[in-house]
Amino acid sequence: MTTIDPRRAIPRTDALLAEPPFVAAATRLGRSTVRAVVNRAQDRARRGEIAPGDVAATALAGLPTRASSLTPLLNATGVVIHTNIGRAPLSPSAVEAIVDAAGYVDVEMDLASGARSRRGAGALAALREAVPEVGDALVVNNGAAALVLATTALAAGKEVIVSRGEMIEIGDGFRLPDLIASTGARLREVGTTNRTHQRDYLDAIGPETGCILKAHPSNFRVDGFTTAVGYEELRDAVRPDGSPVPLVADIGSGLLAPDPLLPDEPDASTALRQGATIVTASGDKLLGGPQAGLVLGDADVVASLRRHPLARALRIDKLTIAALEATVRGPAPPVAAALHARADALLPRVERLAAALGRGVVPVEGRVGGGGAPGVPLPGWAVEIPVAAVERLRTPPPGTPAVLARVDEGRGLIDLRCIPADHDGDVEAAVRIALRDGSDAVTGADERPGLP
Repeated sequence: MTTIDPRRAIPRTDALLAEPPFVAAATRLGRSTVRAVVNRAQDRARRGEIAPGDVAATALAGLPTRASSLTPLLNATGVVIHTNIGRAPLSPSAVEAIVDAAGYVDVEMDLASGARSRRGAGALAALREAVPEVGDALVVNNGAAALVLATTALAAGKEVIVSRGEMIEIGDGFRLPDLIASTGARLREVGTTNRTHQRDYLDAIGPETGCILKAHPSNFRVDGFTTAVGYEELRDAVRPDGSPVPLVADIGSGLLAPDPLLPDEPDASTALRQGATIVTASGDKLLGGPQAGLVLGDADVVASLRRHPLARALRIDKLTIAALEATVRGPAPPVAAALHARADALLPRVERLAAALGRGVVPVEGRVGGGGAPGVPLPGWAVEIPVAAVERLRTPPPGTPAVLARVDEGRGLIDLRCIPADHDGDVEAAVRIALRDGSDAVTGADERPGLP
């Protein structure tokens, strides 16, 4: 008797792809993505892991929920500007602006005349209105690009004077000296790590000086026996021939105006008012917008940067332009709400979550993140959970949102500072599953250790 190989019952690829559920999935995800999932299910059937009749169901269950591999998540770390998860979450108005700009838009056209116009004119106008001291504005694709463009246009082949106390390393191992050297400029270091005086800068100025750079020391502070030089002390610096030396202020975090919560954080308005020629900053940190590099300041200097060939390579796309304008003009973005959330306002939400889960409440300190205000704590409260549950929250089962919590001193912590209140239920559901999967029973008791 001839035995029929059961693998012959595995449905053909073209037959499966022609079925309505897979046709609909291909319309949403792309045919190649759906085919790859189908092929994996067929391979499992060939290995005997599933029955041939289960191939279609297995493939449908294995289809991704979205075309992008990026996974949306809820930030329960208490770190407001978290680089690893995309820094600033956009406001609803900025998200709406991105959707509107996804098609054809007048990004570089004057519809009234039909002529070409300045790219992203609306976003640039919004920045000028937000910072009255700004003569003109330019936006490139990130904060480092803004600084590179400024030093290239002002000092390529010349010297950039910078204090040794500001020779910083930014994210992912990029160092300020290397960044500036890549532009063709030469660094002229002055002062010491902890003390730099006005005379150090002025004595270093010569015919080869391209600009003076004042860089915000992200992620650290130098305390004790220290001296730093303000913008006012350098605003009138001139070369031997009497020509002014441009003063570039790299403030880093993108704060446009002073914030009482962050008294030591530099802002664009103050820097320009005190004498900076131009300010460079990020758009996706304290400004709370999309990734972008801002160049704000003297109109003639900004115009020279705009004309530089490198500016074309660093320009932003229409989606960033749309989101940036909506952020500057629109309501306060989520970053501002999270930063200014008071501990007493957060406590009732945390208590409700803890009671629902049968866990304890502990006092915590959040952080600004993103290199901003490294010495400023953000007092709040968190629900304590097992460390193992924190790990399970990052990779939940399908249909459950991913939640990024933090571990501190051997404790798992759920901090609601950065989570919109209408998502508290999603956090509760995710934590319940993480606790259940780890056999950490939800008792319903509320211990609330650490509360007054």
